[in-house]
Amino acid sequence: MNMQEILNILALTRINYFHLAGLRQLYDELGSATAVIENRHHLQDVLPDASPRLTEGLKGIDDAMKRAETELEYDMKNDILPIPLHDSNYPQRLKECDDAPLLLFYKGNAPLNAKRVVSIVGTRKCTTYGQDLIQRFVKDLRQLCPQVLIVSGMAYGVDINAHRSALENGFDTVAVLAHGLDYLYPPRHKPTADAMLHQGGLLTEFFTHTNADKVNFVRRNRIVAGMADATILVESAAHGGGMITARLSRDYNRDTFAFPGAVGAKYSEGCNRLIREQTASLITCAQDFVEAMGWQEDSQLQQAQQQGIERQLFPTLSADEQKIINVLSADNDQQINRLTVTTNIPISRLSALLFELEMKGILRSVVGGKYHLIK
Repeated sequence: MNMQEILNILALTRINYFHLAGLRQLYDELGSATAVIENRHHLQDVLPDASPRLTEGLKGIDDAMKRAETELEYDMKNDILPIPLHDSNYPQRLKECDDAPLLLFYKGNAPLNAKRVVSIVGTRKCTTYGQDLIQRFVKDLRQLCPQVLIVSGMAYGVDINAHRSALENGFDTVAVLAHGLDYLYPPRHKPTADAMLHQGGLLTEFFTHTNADKVNFVRRNRIVAGMADATILVESAAHGGGMITARLSRDYNRDTFAFPGAVGAKYSEGCNRLIREQTASLITCAQDFVEAMGWQEDSQLQQAQQQGIERQLFPTLSADEQKIINVLSADNDQQINRLTVTTNIPISRLSALLFELEMKGILRSVVGGKYHLIK
């Protein structure tokens, strides 16, 4: 995407006079931020139901454009990637949500469209019980589903424990921040954040010089919920950010889970209520979660790879399977879109063949959606 379109998207996001969903509707209707800005003086002609408030808001586009230019300059100097809504790097699960941001700022190395994405959320006052749950869950999940991106919010308590457990167990982990990428809140989590830049990343919808205000934490929760396949509430009081994220997860028709706690325990009240009201499914371990999500195939694949299945145990390969092996032998680590060209196998059939070869321990998928031949 060209820089002018990114600048135009940045300028649009700076205008706060109308609801984000209304901006998304206009953006989708006209097809680009550039088209929105070009038609800003006669929106009623291209979008008859455009509100007067929206039209008025666009009058401030010149000031917003100056701020957009400053922001983009900062991003380019600090290795921050602006990701517009229609970019392939944008979290595709989040894109399905009506109130998804038009643009995200990202610093890190993990793909935001991993095979599996799980958000782990909860109270800032995580107890020893909660810490133990997180450590055991993430460790066991690594054995069952090795290709999971762990998402949380970098806050005290459950969030930071989720990030640290992910790092310790070899998972990529992304923090969704409630402020810009020019600083970090809370500052004491900077060592963890620095490690995540090499094993995950930091993501936000907010410009630099944006304070970590309370309302921004609520806004960022929709990204935490929207970019994941499932949200897991570990511990929560009756009210709190974790409860908001769980509600958003349900609103987005995503799977929502909660760990139960002792009756009367303050930081289990929220979890127990969601389970009682059947708005979150009860889990007690990673195995419960994997079975509920139907991700058992990941466990089977991991077991096959751990056992180091020898290729000679599978002497009979189809012609197409052998073709894939020959291509990867000559040029390893290819994405499926490239493989379908180099092998001349339709992508629908290629997906099934790649899975079979993974199950046989002949190849494995690696970071970046590539397939690696095990030599």
